Amino acid sequence: MSDVVLLGQPTVGEEEIEAIREVFASGWLAGAGPACKRFEEKFAAVAGVPHVVATSNCGSALHLAMLTLGAGPGDEVIVGDYTFPATGHSVMYNGSKPVFADVRPDSWTIDPASVEALITPRTKGIIAVDVAGQPADYAELRKIADKHGLFLVEDAACAAGATYQGRPAGSLADVAVFSFHGRKGITAGEGGAFVTANAEIAAHARKLHTYGIAPAVDRAASTTLPIPEFDELGYNYRLSDIQAAIMSVQVDRLPALLAARTHAANRYQELLGDFDLLELPVALADRTHPWQAYIVTLNHGIDRGEVAMRLRERGVQCNFGTYASHVQPLYGQTSPCPVSADVFARHLAIPMHANLTDAEVETVAAAVREVVTAVAKG
Repeated sequence: MSDVVLLGQPTVGEEEIEAIREVFASGWLAGAGPACKRFEEKFAAVAGVPHVVATSNCGSALHLAMLTLGAGPGDEVIVGDYTFPATGHSVMYNGSKPVFADVRPDSWTIDPASVEALITPRTKGIIAVDVAGQPADYAELRKIADKHGLFLVEDAACAAGATYQGRPAGSLADVAVFSFHGRKGITAGEGGAFVTANAEIAAHARKLHTYGIAPAVDRAASTTLPIPEFDELGYNYRLSDIQAAIMSVQVDRLPALLAARTHAANRYQELLGDFDLLELPVALADRTHPWQAYIVTLNHGIDRGEVAMRLRERGVQCNFGTYASHVQPLYGQTSPCPVSADVFARHLAIPMHANLTDAEVETVAAAVREVVTAVAKG
């Protein structure tokens, strides 16, 4: 066992290396090539939708969602407050305004009642965030969106392999987006995906993610010399074929990775479930939690910074959870999101990845008990 228990760690090996060798041998290393197409076909089965566009990261996929769904200057988009700011940033890229909705106190996902209260004539859509991978309340959100004629986006950055009422993350909204950053459940270091059941939206996203023209691979088999024309502003949001090859292997690993993370989460529950100085994360009964992160909530009055420093001194990596977006100066929001603000102040992420051993989980749990108890006593 390492002297340090890592907060996150990818699971990669010879299979990924061999996949990279195959891309090198093919001569096509650039983005949106044959390896990307193979990955998109595989990931469509995970997301439960027919259309996947591999992207450079989740932020670019979010931007494509706003572009293809028509959010623009003067529009408002309601966003789950407890999220990495990429979600709110994506709304601003097109000149729209993010309006942050408070979250549930148990799952930290967007509160449908808060969404309903924030709708105005300027509201264009809703972005729900699957916090730490656990899906939001899409049945209620779908009713609200349909009632008011709004689009619904699933920020499934952390949610590959999750389910909601028997349906996979990715199939729960008009568009969903995923991240393949190094701390996600499946990873190529960076990368993302834009997924949808709507063929027209998918085609538009694919065009925009390649500067506004069809990807070169789509022209490679032509018997003529097609010359693309640029009639719409696009972006370079393509995933490289090297990363796509890694992701194809990672998709194959996904069931085992989910099982390992679930095992670690269950062990934390066994070892810390009776510890009254913190609350453990909740896995709601009608959804499958992929445990992208394991976030505990310290009791009020416990100095989180002190806890974190002492845990790190003992070789246990940790960090805060994620952000209460509405308090970030960039957004200028003045209306409060008290639940999000509270968990933002008290959350602590402890090690969670598929490589954790039982011994490492036991080491973490023992350290958390001892350190939190000591800090609580002052």
